[in-house]
Amino acid sequence: MIQANMQLNAKGLACPMPVVKTKKTISDLEEGQVLEVQATDKGSTADLAAWSSTVGHQYLGTVEEGDVLYHYIRKGSNEPEVEKAYEHTISLEELQSRNGLILDVREAAEYAFGHIEGAKSIPMGELESHLEELDKNEEIYVICRTGKRSDFAAHLLVKSGYTKVYNVLPGMNEWNGKITKKI
Repeated sequence: MIQANMQLNAKGLACPMPVVKTKKTISDLEEGQVLEVQATDKGSTADLAAWSSTVGHQYLGTVEEGDVLYHYIRKGSNEPEVEKAYEHTISLEELQSRNGLILDVREAAEYAFGHIEGAKSIPMGELESHLEELDKNEEIYVICRTGKRSDFAAHLLVKSGYTKVYNVLPGMNEWNGKITKKI
């Protein structure tokens, strides 16, 4: 294992809680110190890596032992963390009257148990390696369970040259429309 200055137990927690708890805990560390986050949520790998880069921390990597993921994050500067939310958002209601690609960035299992019909599944952790599958001229509506992963994904898309990107809020946990299952 990697030597860490502090450990955080986030086992059994689902998105966005591993990031929320990490955000609180890392504030107790000094610049350059390493936090070990123990999690069981498979999506936490992409979530913590994306969050770390948006606030100036260094995501060192993940070690998997059985069902537990050990994430390592080195704290960045002691400057106040400014986490900028993606500014172009639309509501679930607005989404229903729009045309474009609905990009679901939840994990494959979450997508399989219920997604918006026609949505394209690319889990957040795989998005960067699948960007060529998306049309830069098409409107892209990014959705996840709560709006946190989709926020990270929207930032990544814009950074990669996509201009018609919207984060769908609040996310699938409040979707009341028809869903499709592919189990």
